[in-house]
Amino acid sequence: MSVLPKGFLWGNSVSSMQYDGAQHQGGKGPSVYEHKQGAWEEAVDGYHRFREDNELMAEMGMNCYRFQTSWSRVIPAGEGAVNEEGLAYYEALADDLIANGIAPMVCLYHFDMPLALAEKFGGFASKHVVDAFVEYAKVVIDRLAPKVKWWLTFNEQNLHGLPMGFDISGAPIPENPADPASEAKVLQLGHNVMVAHARVCNYLHENYPDCKIGGMCAFTPIYPATPAPADVLLATQAERFCDWLVLDVCATGRYPAYYTAYLRSRGIELDMTADELADIARMKNDFASLSYYRSQCFSADGVSADTPACVLGDAGHVKNPLVEANEWGWEIDPLGYRRTLSEIYERTGLPVFSLENGIGWREELPADGSMIDDEYRISYHRDHIKAMRDAVEKDGARVIGYLGWGLIDIPSSSGDIEKRYGAVYVDYAAEGEGHLARTPKKSFAWFKRAFESNGEDLA
Repeated sequence: MSVLPKGFLWGNSVSSMQYDGAQHQGGKGPSVYEHKQGAWEEAVDGYHRFREDNELMAEMGMNCYRFQTSWSRVIPAGEGAVNEEGLAYYEALADDLIANGIAPMVCLYHFDMPLALAEKFGGFASKHVVDAFVEYAKVVIDRLAPKVKWWLTFNEQNLHGLPMGFDISGAPIPENPADPASEAKVLQLGHNVMVAHARVCNYLHENYPDCKIGGMCAFTPIYPATPAPADVLLATQAERFCDWLVLDVCATGRYPAYYTAYLRSRGIELDMTADELADIARMKNDFASLSYYRSQCFSADGVSADTPACVLGDAGHVKNPLVEANEWGWEIDPLGYRRTLSEIYERTGLPVFSLENGIGWREELPADGSMIDDEYRISYHRDHIKAMRDAVEKDGARVIGYLGWGLIDIPSSSGDIEKRYGAVYVDYAAEGEGHLARTPKKSFAWFKRAFESNGEDLA
């Protein structure tokens, strides 16, 4: 008998810009990603090939798929007129998933701010954009909630409270976050996104009470480099502000004491209205969700005690000599995954939904036509699924799902096609009929056994 509950969700996650393609088709408006280097014009052409991919996912044993609705495909200018063709595409995608026995999960935002809102308002730095996002979310929810149970507002919401939050909102990053005035801008953006999350949660629950929604964090557990108290304190502070803040607020409906005390110590007063705080207090999150790829190790050597919280994740990072890493330096740590799942459940009291996990690797189709032997991917996922089972069986964590990242190859978030995560190879280089052809790798059959056995057959 599986240690994981009946109805456990197994599947795949993607973003719209890395999957859909068709950037200038179907009435889509421009987003900030079109102004960055990368393969966004066609991505993997999911806009035209989603039915083929859904069949592959069903064959792989998946029963859940998290896709993102592109804001600028649904509302091309970010506010105003709704593009029916864009809504119809996402509805057709949801319908086809359901027909294949796969529960759709909708993510409303994954770093693709409509260009007009970025240029006019600086994205989520503006409360006007918060209002526009909530209106966009209502449009998508009203169309899809009658058939989609699982919802997510923001991919990796904690990143919005860091300097890169400006980049993913399409606005210039403040030059000196060490200055309290600049840091306040970063933290204000994070608050604005939390308000948007709360208002969407409240709208969904008030109008579609059978639906489930939660907040998501890009969780990277941080170890002290040594038992030195300064190293331990730095690791603790970095985890608080870079990993835990969003999940803590989602669980309790209020900002934690470590955060409010920090604002006072820095002399920062954020624009938080009584209505906004009431919306946050009223929100209900049905699960706590995360992406998990790696852990990190921190040393306080050379790190100032006055380092702003919003940049702690960039300070003191050193290589952990006790774990392996892939060629991009991402440290492979399944025990860190177990600890993360267990601590999230203990700290929030919410069911945990693991929404991204995987390893990137350079791959090419063998010249002899044989299958790609991605045993390294099998090993990575085997070890992480075992760690998840231990979190459930040995630590008492309640985990409701495990979704891999990009299990049908997609361009990486930087737009290149070198780092592949999938069990299905997508041939970007081929021309003619073979262009973007899907070819299962060795891991495809392994995932099928793992998923269909509810995590029991991991050989």
